[in-house]
Amino acid sequence: MSKELSRESKLASRHKALGSGLEDWNGMGTAWSYDSNADDEHNAVREGVGMFDMSPLKKVHIRGADSAAVVDHLITRKMEKIYTGKSAYGAVLNEDGGVCDDAIIANNGDEYLLVHGTGESMEMLQDSARGKNVDIEFDDDMHDISVQGPKSVALLNVHTPIDLPSLEYFHQQKTEIFGHSCTISRTGYTGERGYEIFVGADNICDVWDNLVGEGVVPCSFDSLDKVRVEAALLFFGYDMTADHSPWEVGLGWSVCRTKGDFRGKEAVFAREGRERFVMAGLVADLGEGLAGGETLSIDDQAVGVVNSPVWSERLQKSIALVHIQKEFSKPGIKVFVSGDGVECAGEISAVPFYDPSKSNTHA
Repeated sequence: MSKELSRESKLASRHKALGSGLEDWNGMGTAWSYDSNADDEHNAVREGVGMFDMSPLKKVHIRGADSAAVVDHLITRKMEKIYTGKSAYGAVLNEDGGVCDDAIIANNGDEYLLVHGTGESMEMLQDSARGKNVDIEFDDDMHDISVQGPKSVALLNVHTPIDLPSLEYFHQQKTEIFGHSCTISRTGYTGERGYEIFVGADNICDVWDNLVGEGVVPCSFDSLDKVRVEAALLFFGYDMTADHSPWEVGLGWSVCRTKGDFRGKEAVFAREGRERFVMAGLVADLGEGLAGGETLSIDDQAVGVVNSPVWSERLQKSIALVHIQKEFSKPGIKVFVSGDGVECAGEISAVPFYDPSKSNTHA
């Protein structure tokens, strides 16, 4: 693995054996691709069960008398409603009301666990904790395997003592898997029913190997991109940045109007109704995925930009998440897509592209 990477997954040898070059994401070697076909991995998640090494996500423990107040100030959700055993997804804002990260915060009773990607959650957490009675611990020993697909619950339930089918969406429980201590969370990034398994570094390889032995398909980030775009799940740095308000990127639902003070509160509500664009879907008239960054135009007027494009073999469509001026965001509106070496027609689409009722994740 290249020397500049500051973090290492204990599963690196498994990824290399599957053909991964361990590309950098969030400072850790990540399986962006395997020798296997990403479309086959995609099918495994949609039809059976696949798994992703999500250990590059950063895990942070928050403990102490003021921990509830600190996490409530950090995120846009009303954390007092997030009881022990439950977690919440939301935006982390800067003082300008921009989305500087997105994160999940789990209430584990004796602590909160913050899970985030490449944004500024840690910096904002430390700022929110200033002067408070709270202890913050970054934990790179904790690894995270995301096991996703309609058959995931039946497969995992055999190997854990808890009643996994009864674990509700966005709830988590400390337990064991294949005899190893872990936390199982009913969360994921695929638009399917699935679970994230948080396990210590010493045991993660055994858990992975046992899952492979049960027929679970290892999946790369190339396939993860396909499933998450189909499900219209955002990726920080592509679909949202610190320059964007929650209202512009489809995260307005996560901003609680009834909670007390939180970071960026005054600024974010001042930006409501002043959106420069909104998030929408695009279906391009193209037999492959776009590259990203293409301009959307109507009558030679630029009205939007492509953020996250993929070719969906399952849908037989070139789809993308885009930012587009609100007046042109209605599904069915025709646009012209242009970029480096690409010119094609396109049509604005409602999102999610897949399972719009979200019946799979919430089953």
